[in-house]
Amino acid sequence: MSNLILRAEKIGKNYKDKEVLKELDLVLEPGKIYGLVGRNGAGKTTLLSILSAQARASAGGVYLGDDPVWENQQALNHICFSRELGMAGTGANAAIMGLEAKDYLKLAALFRPNWDQKMAERLVKEFRLDVKQRLNKMSKGMLSMLTIIVAMASQAEYTFLDEPVSGLDVVAREQFYKLLLEEYTRTGRTFVVSTHIIEEAADVLEEVIVLKDGKIILKENTCSLLQRAFYISGKKEEVEQAVQGLRIYHKETFGRSSSVVVLLEPGQKIGNRGNLDIQPVNLQKVFLALCGKEDSDE
Repeated sequence: MSNLILRAEKIGKNYKDKEVLKELDLVLEPGKIYGLVGRNGAGKTTLLSILSAQARASAGGVYLGDDPVWENQQALNHICFSRELGMAGTGANAAIMGLEAKDYLKLAALFRPNWDQKMAERLVKEFRLDVKQRLNKMSKGMLSMLTIIVAMASQAEYTFLDEPVSGLDVVAREQFYKLLLEEYTRTGRTFVVSTHIIEEAADVLEEVIVLKDGKIILKENTCSLLQRAFYISGKKEEVEQAVQGLRIYHKETFGRSSSVVVLLEPGQKIGNRGNLDIQPVNLQKVFLALCGKEDSDE
């Protein structure tokens, strides 16, 4: 594995009149597992598509080391974006969905110079995938398994997975996370996992990237983030006094009581704790505080 950094500089993406990504900067370092989280429509799939040159940015550029990724096969050999497969489609997508799984895997192998056929065959057995079944006849869970197999067997240094556990039951999801950690430990590959199932993935994500309204609003080591995230509740006046000078990411008021979520910056601390209830916050609640509904005084 190389030590090349993948970076996006001032990426913008427009679809007609809609601005999906807005002058976005991102640096992905080798040898990490990143979690990419954001609400529907935040631009996660678009970002991964641009990073892997499956879509072209309207502005800015993506570079692996000093080399641009767009129309650069040598750079793209290091990158794999195994997209979520849809049930419907037209044109080329419809043709792909008409393939049997074994033929789809053969097609994927043609485009991946470091393809590990033994791994692909092992994962087919582990996931109990019927390779003679056509993609358009597969369940959502089976399609997810297929995208996972392609991602893992690609052996790409930078591997992106878009909602890989979508449709998987709890046993298969646990199987995926175990596989992800084993492959990361064995190879040191960099993975970016886009997911809505945040909390169960938290233990395997070294860094979390939060995308909101086409911009990255947070990129941080997961452990460091959770160490400075707190949920504070109690009497309204006591809560307000305790968080004075702190940035509040979410606030709710119920009569004379209120609750807030804060992320402490270096040197900051919660004020007079009094009778307040102060609890650590899990990753999902941090995400909800950053990207959920606006502050409420109802």
